Amino acid sequence: MAEPTRQPWDVGRFLQTLNYFETIPVISWVQKMFFGFAPPPPPQPQAGVIFDFSHPSPTLSQTWGALDDVVMGGVSASSLQFQDGVAVFTGNVSTANSGGFASVRTRNFEPPLDLSSQAGIELQVKGDGQRYKFLVRDENSWDSVAFSYSFDTIAEQWTTVRIPFNLLVPVFRARTVNTGRSLNVSKIRSLQLMLSKFEYDGALNPHFQPGEFRLQVRSISVY
Repeated sequence: MAEPTRQPWDVGRFLQTLNYFETIPVISWVQKMFFGFAPPPPPQPQAGVIFDFSHPSPTLSQTWGALDDVVMGGVSASSLQFQDGVAVFTGNVSTANSGGFASVRTRNFEPPLDLSSQAGIELQVKGDGQRYKFLVRDENSWDSVAFSYSFDTIAEQWTTVRIPFNLLVPVFRARTVNTGRSLNVSKIRSLQLMLSKFEYDGALNPHFQPGEFRLQVRSISVY
């Protein structure tokens, strides 16, 4: 398959992404010192539910943000929209400019979530038949190792996805790494949903289709 024609890179969206996730220290410092800006407080799980999108809180739009391949020169674009009692992860994923992923991620939780008494994460989702990833981080840094789990969806059908903590795969930019440790479930810093053309270590996502995508999420819970 021929590579797509190279497309213009949106440097403004690149800087907006870095600013949203507070990866530019000077800008973050100015916002906090002069404008009183502070990220929203972390979610407080109720009855095992971390995010209940059927009853969205006013701070959700300040908690989740798009993190697409624009950070590496790509042109994919996504968002997390809250409508009709669900969160909709949607957008357009493109392989132009050597890209091929779109994602939405939470800002770092402060303090971190302590999920040490739980076995894993449970998602209630309705997809489009593609394979997605769910990623968890236990470090504050922007580009840290993530612990990943791939899951398939059935087009237009609600499914329950259970993600055991002990089956999460440590990865760095879609490549598996030997961290010598497991996820620190007592210090969960961020959560992320992703659609990527890659599985792991250069292998392609077998169900990936470039173009428009749509994943509905009713809730993110623990079990």
